[in-house]
Amino acid sequence: MEEFKGSPYRRRGFDLEGGDSGVPVDTSDDEVSGSPFDIRSTKIASTERLMRWRQAALVLNASRRFRYTLDLKKEESKKEIVRKIRTHAQVIRAAYLFKEAGEKVKAPRETSAPTGEYGVGQEDLISMSTEHDLSLLQQLGGVPRLCEKLKTDPEKGIPGNDEDVLRRRNAFGSNTYPRKKARSFWRFLWEAWQDLTLIILIIAAAASLALGIKSEGIEQGWYDGGSIAFAVILVIVVTAVSDYKQSLQFQSLNEEKRNIHMEVCRGGRRIEISIFDIVVGDILPLKIGDQVPADGVLVTGHSLAIDESSMTGESKIVHKTPKTPFLMSGCKVADGYGTMLVTNVGINTEWGLLMASISEDTGEETPLQVRLNGLATFIGVVGLSVAALVLIVLLARYFTGHTKNADGTPQFQAHKTSISNTIDGVIKIVTIAVTIVVVAVPEGLPLAVTLTLAYSMRKMMRDKALVRRLSACETMGSATTICSDKTGTLTLNQMTVVEVYANGKKVGSPNDVSLFSPTLSSLLIEGVAQNTTGSVFVPEAGGEVEVSGSPTEKAILYWGVKLGMKYDAERSKSSIIHAFPFNSEKKRGGVAVKTADMKVHIHWKGAAEIILALCTQYIDENGAVVPLDEFKMGFFRNSIKEMAERSLRCVAIAYQSLESVNVPTDEEQLEGWVLPENELILLAIVGIKDPCRPGVKDAVQLCMLAGVKVRMVTGDNLQTAKAIALECGILASDADASEPNLIEGKTFRALSEERRQEVAEKISVMGRSSPNDKLLLVKALKKKGHVVAVTGDGTNDAPALHEADIGLSMGIEGTEVAKESSDIIILDDNFTSVVKVVRWGRSVYANIQKFIQFQLTVNVAALVINVVAAFCTGDVPLNAVQLLWVNLIMDTLGALALATEPPTDYLMQRPPVGRREPLITNIMWRNLLIQAVYQVTVLLILNFRGQSILHLQHESSDRANKIKNTVVFNAFVFCQIFNEFNARKPDQINIFDGVIQNPLFIGIVGLTLVMQIVIVEFLGKFTSTVKLNWKLWVVCVVIGFVSWPLAIIGKYIPVPQTPLSKFIKCKFIRRRKAQGEETEEVTSSRQ
Repeated sequence: MEEFKGSPYRRRGFDLEGGDSGVPVDTSDDEVSGSPFDIRSTKIASTERLMRWRQAALVLNASRRFRYTLDLKKEESKKEIVRKIRTHAQVIRAAYLFKEAGEKVKAPRETSAPTGEYGVGQEDLISMSTEHDLSLLQQLGGVPRLCEKLKTDPEKGIPGNDEDVLRRRNAFGSNTYPRKKARSFWRFLWEAWQDLTLIILIIAAAASLALGIKSEGIEQGWYDGGSIAFAVILVIVVTAVSDYKQSLQFQSLNEEKRNIHMEVCRGGRRIEISIFDIVVGDILPLKIGDQVPADGVLVTGHSLAIDESSMTGESKIVHKTPKTPFLMSGCKVADGYGTMLVTNVGINTEWGLLMASISEDTGEETPLQVRLNGLATFIGVVGLSVAALVLIVLLARYFTGHTKNADGTPQFQAHKTSISNTIDGVIKIVTIAVTIVVVAVPEGLPLAVTLTLAYSMRKMMRDKALVRRLSACETMGSATTICSDKTGTLTLNQMTVVEVYANGKKVGSPNDVSLFSPTLSSLLIEGVAQNTTGSVFVPEAGGEVEVSGSPTEKAILYWGVKLGMKYDAERSKSSIIHAFPFNSEKKRGGVAVKTADMKVHIHWKGAAEIILALCTQYIDENGAVVPLDEFKMGFFRNSIKEMAERSLRCVAIAYQSLESVNVPTDEEQLEGWVLPENELILLAIVGIKDPCRPGVKDAVQLCMLAGVKVRMVTGDNLQTAKAIALECGILASDADASEPNLIEGKTFRALSEERRQEVAEKISVMGRSSPNDKLLLVKALKKKGHVVAVTGDGTNDAPALHEADIGLSMGIEGTEVAKESSDIIILDDNFTSVVKVVRWGRSVYANIQKFIQFQLTVNVAALVINVVAAFCTGDVPLNAVQLLWVNLIMDTLGALALATEPPTDYLMQRPPVGRREPLITNIMWRNLLIQAVYQVTVLLILNFRGQSILHLQHESSDRANKIKNTVVFNAFVFCQIFNEFNARKPDQINIFDGVIQNPLFIGIVGLTLVMQIVIVEFLGKFTSTVKLNWKLWVVCVVIGFVSWPLAIIGKYIPVPQTPLSKFIKCKFIRRRKAQGEETEEVTSSRQ
């Protein structure tokens, strides 16, 4: 097998499977960070770094907390399985080669019985592909005879009707592999049970139940224990349902990611189908960047090079020829183009076996998720400390006789209180302490990220963005610059030839063949038909011609058809003997074709000014070849400039004629032959119109307003790029169209690294750029502190997509290699969809902050109320069941309500979210403290003075205490319901803005309200509450309502720009510095 050295992979050392971008990755910022929870990018984090934060996190339910993070053990076992399957395949091939070398005269092997109505057996096809058995292929008659046996035409493919496809699927299998079953609802239910605090509560409930029944009988004694058990079960079920729904969303998104679409030839036409619909016998056109979707053999190939690292584990590019024709599923086309015959699909391929073994997703964590684990750990430690303190105080008060019954008698009296009553009292105290832990440790906080990401990803699909990497969702909210392609992203990708220069002049009507000399039209049609990776299909029954290929190829092929080109007939007149596929570095592609008169024509097509510079002659209006003098060269250059200024893409077509004696005949020499590209004869220069997308200018302006700079990076002529940039609003006026705002790729490339970083900040448009220029720009911008989003569609864009903070590949024109290197796929190739992704990224961060503000307010208020009450009275106003209900409101329901807020235009009126910005901003601290102080003050007043304030003196002491505690509980819940609205808009006065657009929020608030009424009015036995009259209900609602005007007033209180965490850190550093200076002074004075 030959090693292909001209591949972009080889040049950059880019190994897709290994995830190596070929460029050094700066992880120093993460490694030196003091906090294990401070990871800038999980995309490049080491296993050790990921393990550190897991070990540092305070976790009550590991199976639930780490469900959507990367499973490091599974990841390692996955790699081990891949290694074993690769080794197995290599051993089989090595054994076969050894056996073949040992047999001097090889006897023909016995072939298996034909499968169904086809002339070849499936066992032979599997054996041939697995062993790469060339002799078996020859024994079957080579590729042409194998096509006959599989009833397929090497050019037109299989008939493609439903019956034919079904027969092939039944005979040879489908191109799918068995996948592990998704987790069932019962699995999620089981995982929700694993929470340590909930297990303790269940044990406590069981003990309380047993003691209650023993002392009070089954009719009355089961309420205390039964109510706790019921509350715990409710929490578990609601948690499991929420988690299960999230998993279904991720499952459907994963299915979408796997569903790659490819072109196949069926019935003589190229159609796009899912790779899962490919069958044995299909003819597949392959081009650079495609993934080989099944095992097969080469039918035709021109400089076809395959990256087989995904199957062999070696970063090796293999050149495919008739001597090495075997193509393995899962590999990528690194260079060239060709067609293949599918011989094995699905589980009958090595890739199918590999995917069946490792099909279970091992998850992925995001930087925000890790940071929230850090925040949850800090809050959890505080909560545990408070719970331990409450436990100690309550136990001390209980055993010293300071905890009283309603009638004023001590609950515990030494030597008098029975053992069962003592145990019951202790259990109630332990239950309260454990329930405080349940409320205090925000287990759902890191999972809120997963919830909002799952919601956002589903909605982003509707906005034509498929998220491949979760972390990209949130990182997009921090993007400070977007480096966008021009073609298809800022423009419509609907290309048409509108202007032609040929015969030394401008052609009046580009589609009128009579305006071209016969010699010129003949050569033009030959060049257009042969030098292309597209195709033309003319239906036998008549109808519109179907053209496939890239937008530029389609535009030129359509033009050729209008000139009278009969595509199939033209291609049959001559044969391609060698090809130089279009290269984004050289901006041109060429073919050598042998004509019927045994001459060889070299046809070139590419960037107009580059091809023109290689020409020394042109064909005049009489069909004569004449020298390209300075005058004519100037005329053509001005024509290119004029077309480019009108935003036309300029493509030149040229050729050279060689005698066959000057062309290598030996196959190996021909493979290494470099196509002549000097002294070409210019045939035509065409101007292709690609209109700017509607809405792009508004989208660019929206980005500018949001503090995100849009830069155009294109391979097109600088003048074309400038014209489109002015049309899109990337350049405000002609005055901006000068260096370094407007720069050519080669100019930027030639700068020193330091100078590149200075210039990169100012660049708005880069024209005639290569993929390497894009990579250099990304690296320079990142070093200047930018969070960079990059769009790309070609194979050579892969390094830049991988290096960028967010890689955005194109779903329509993007190659499979580009898609695999990207984080998000823009399904409609539209720049406005990129801007929608920015909105969603900011929405993810904003929603998490809303949830944090809401949850911490509940945390602080619940903890302070219970702690103060426990210290002062030895009793707590919020009991275990009530706290579990509050936890449900705060955790699962709160996350559902706030983490699923849709994005608003207001998000795009703020600067990007800094990646080092604290999770709890000064605005959030202000809102949180105002609400928490209000709730704590009002509810503690009610707790200590409630009986007199609520005029309960006429009630019995026990009844009055129960009413007071019910009002405290009810008012506390109403505070959370009203505060949920406040949390929606932390920095806006109108908290109801857009609330109608979020029916889930309204539904959850409504459900919470209804459930609260039911709990208070009908479930008093379970929750230790009593029914309230309408006046007390009004009191509770008014207490909750006051939080709204209070929030509005609070928003007028200014907050400092410096984050509180930074301010505290600076104070701490100054103090340490001052202490250090004092120590030095004391030491020096002693000396």
